[in-house]
Amino acid sequence: MGARVLIPFAAVLLSAAVSAHHEATFEHIPLEERLKMAEETESWAYQPPVVSLGKNDVPSDAIQLMAGDMSEWESTKGGVSPWAIKRGVVTVAPGKGDIRTKRSFCDMQLHFEWKTPTDVKGMQGQQRNNSGIFIQERYELQVLDSYNNETYGNGQAGALYKQVPPRVNAMRPTGEWQSYDILYTAPRFNGSERVSPGYVTLMHNGVVLHNHQEIAGTTEWIGPPQIDQHGCAPLKLQDHGNKVSFRNMWVREL
Repeated sequence: MGARVLIPFAAVLLSAAVSAHHEATFEHIPLEERLKMAEETESWAYQPPVVSLGKNDVPSDAIQLMAGDMSEWESTKGGVSPWAIKRGVVTVAPGKGDIRTKRSFCDMQLHFEWKTPTDVKGMQGQQRNNSGIFIQERYELQVLDSYNNETYGNGQAGALYKQVPPRVNAMRPTGEWQSYDILYTAPRFNGSERVSPGYVTLMHNGVVLHNHQEIAGTTEWIGPPQIDQHGCAPLKLQDHGNKVSFRNMWVREL
C-alpha cells in the first residue's frame, strides 16, 4: 500500500468553496448559452501542423545535417568539408580546419550528440579534447571533456565560452555520447545598431545549463565580447586539434 497523503482540512474547504462559487456564478445561465459562451474563447484560426518523430527521434520537419554524407557542410576556407563521415559519425580531422553549414540559420532548435576520445593521458584543462559549436559562426558553446577535469568555469563543457559558465557540470564519463539540445533566438539589428541581444537555452544530457541566457556578443579568446552586425549565418564546428566526434545533428527553424 502506498503512503497516505494528508491534505489539510482548510485546503479542502477552500477548494470546495471556490468550486461552489464558480458553479453559482453560471448556474442561472441555461446550458446551451453557457456552451455558446465557452465557444467564444475557442480559436480555430490556427491548426498546428503534425510533426512525427522518425529514426533517432528526429522531427519530420527538421533539417538533418549529418544524414549519411557531408553535403550540408563545407570548409570555412571554402570547398568541400575536410572532415569525413563514417556510419553516421563525423570526427574532427585535426589540422584541417573548421567546417560550417552551407545553410544559414536565425532562430532555431538545434540538437546534436558528441563524444571525446578515451585516451586522455597527459591532457588537462582546455587540452582535454576540445571543440565547440559556433552559432551563427560567432557565439560558441563549448565542447570539452569536463569529466573529472578541472578548468575555468566559463570554459567548461556547455559554457557560453568566456562569457557564462554552465549552471552545473552534467558530463557523462569520458568516451560516452553526450547530447546538446539548444533553443536559440538570434539578435536583432537596425543597421549597425543591435536592438535586441541573442538568447540561448541549453540542455546537456537533459539537464538545463542555460535558461534563456543573454549573449553579450561575439566569442573572443582574448578581450570582451564584440557587437558584430549580421543576419542569418551558418553553424560552425571547431577544429581544436582533437578527434572529437559528432552525430545526429538536426535543426528546426523557428
